[in-house]
Amino acid sequence: MQEKARNLDKILEEAIEEGLNVLGSSGKQMLFFHLEKNYRLKKQEITRKPEAFAVAIEEIFGAGASVLEKIIVKSVYSKLGLKYQEKKMYRFSDYLKGIMAAPGQWSRDSDEMREEELQVTF
Repeated sequence: MQEKARNLDKILEEAIEEGLNVLGSSGKQMLFFHLEKNYRLKKQEITRKPEAFAVAIEEIFGAGASVLEKIIVKSVYSKLGLKYQEKKMYRFSDYLKGIMAAPGQWSRDSDEMREEELQVTF
């Protein structure tokens, strides 16, 4: 179970990196620098502190933060082989918490995803 949680953290980190590619390489690096310097949020901590990340990018990008959040969430779902469905009243952290709460529901190694069980955790 701990191994799956580590794998999930790695998948989430990759998805965040990919989602932030819309900022370009320099923009992404500047964002990570700004997050660490002004919000004391390291890149590796984003998966454990999704609310802090959401607050930070909302302060930095304003309404544009929701676009970044959606891109990241879609990337996470894609990496896990899940179908993304937008949920009203769901925030970025709600999507990530739901996925992180169910690492035992899927197996990345065998690509067996139990999407219906994962949906229940939301």
